[in-house]
Formats: sequence, structure tokens, C-alpha cells
Amino acid sequence: MRLSRRSLIGTAAAALAAPVPALPANEGAGVGFKLGVASYSLREFNRALALKMVKQCGTKYVNFKEFHLLYRSTPEEIKKARADVAKAGLEILGGGTIGLQKADDADIKFHFEYAKAAGMPLMVVAPTAETVPMIEKFARDYNIKVAIHNHGPEDKHFPTPQSVLKLVKNMHPNMGLCIDIGHTSRTGVDVVESIAEAGSRLLDMHVKDLKDPMAKESQCIVGEGKLPIVGVFKQLRKMNYTGGVMLEYEIDADNPLPGMQRSFAYMRGVLAGMA
Repeated sequence: MRLSRRSLIGTAAAALAAPVPALPANEGAGVGFKLGVASYSLREFNRALALKMVKQCGTKYVNFKEFHLLYRSTPEEIKKARADVAKAGLEILGGGTIGLQKADDADIKFHFEYAKAAGMPLMVVAPTAETVPMIEKFARDYNIKVAIHNHGPEDKHFPTPQSVLKLVKNMHPNMGLCIDIGHTSRTGVDVVESIAEAGSRLLDMHVKDLKDPMAKESQCIVGEGKLPIVGVFKQLRKMNYTGGVMLEYEIDADNPLPGMQRSFAYMRGVLAGMA
């Protein structure tokens, strides 16, 4: 039966009324990376509800998409957003994806000022080869990490992790990659090997799953597809990665919480097995 949007939101609200699972003190023995949520997963919900849903996934880590903290926010609005996050017992690991495709220092500075005010230690960005050297200067001066996101075969700038690494490998240490394992898989390169190649340049990660490793429209609950989640987590542990592994759940936009919770359950099961 097709549910109305009001019914779906009511279902989400009912789920949120359930007890919130305890936040794990450590995601897994010997594992330093942080499982979190990229708030694009919750794009159909306002910030207050999105923060509750992040908590309902049993994590305290979130990366904000502009849906939940507008670039043009006033200082007071940004201060309120930070207070909301703190009150919820959550931590902002970063923000994005932010475009930064305009070759204009003023525009780039504007977005760095936004990230600084919002308390974002990292920006996930989708720039061009022309703007990356410009961005490097701000990443150094603001001491904010910049993770360039690869967006797969459709991305004319940075389709693969390798295309990012080629450009940033000799740049300031604050310049690196956000590897999206779904988009990476669709380019035909090996996901686990790509993570190993990135090494210390891996600053952030978007995790999802695909039933067909080459098909964007086959995204599914993590653990129900064919992407090498176990291999990815083992490689991250091997290289002592300590950044975010952020669930970017792009399906079921009106009612994502059940699928997100099942994705987290699977990922925690993988970590438990590793421990």
C-alpha cells in the first residue's frame, strides 16, 4: 500500500519515540575510525529531527550537508546549530559535500569561514583541478582538512580516488580524499586497493552498498549488497585510519531510518567480528 508523506513522517516519529540505543564507547577493539552519518541521508527532515535520527542510529558523529546548516546562515543561526548538536550529545566531524568550483578566492574564503564558524574540522568538497591549488592555501591557513569527494563515472573532474590522489599527493597534509565506496566501485577500480593507495591522504569516507557494484540505482542497505565492507574495514584498521566512516544512505528518502539502523547493525557486526 502506498503511504502518504504524513504517514511516513508519523512512522519516523514513532520510531524516534523508541529508546535510543546506547552510544558505543568504542566501535571495535583496535579500530580507531568513527562510524557516523552524512546528513544528506536525512535531507527530507529538518535539523532537529535529523539529529534525533542520527542518535537513533546509535552514533554520535555527523557530517552536515547544507540542508541542515545553510551556508548563508547568520552567526546567531550557526551558534544555535552548534548548540543543538551539543545538546543532542553529538559531534560534528565535518561538512559537505561543498562545491568550491568557482575560481574566486572570496567565494572559497566564504565557505572556509562557514566551516570555521560551524566547528567543522573537515570539509568534504567537489572542486575542479583549477580550484584545488587555491583551496590548498585556505586549508593551510584555516587549519581545516579538505577531503575531495570522488563522484564516479559521471564526475568529469574527479571520478576515482586515483584522480584525486594524483593532484593532492604533494600538497599540504590537510589536503586529501573522501572516498565514496559506491562511486568508486562503479568506476571499475578496486575499492580496497584504492583505500590502501590513498594512505594518509584518506581524510573521510562515505559508505554505502550496491547490489550491482556497477549500478548506481542498485543501492541497498549496507550488508545486503556486494561491496567489500569487511575488506574495507580490515584495510582501514590495517592503516590505522582514525577519520570518519559516514553512512550516506541515498535511498528511501522519506523513511530512511529503518534502513540506516540495519546498515549500522551490519557494520557493527563486522567490527565485532574483527574484534
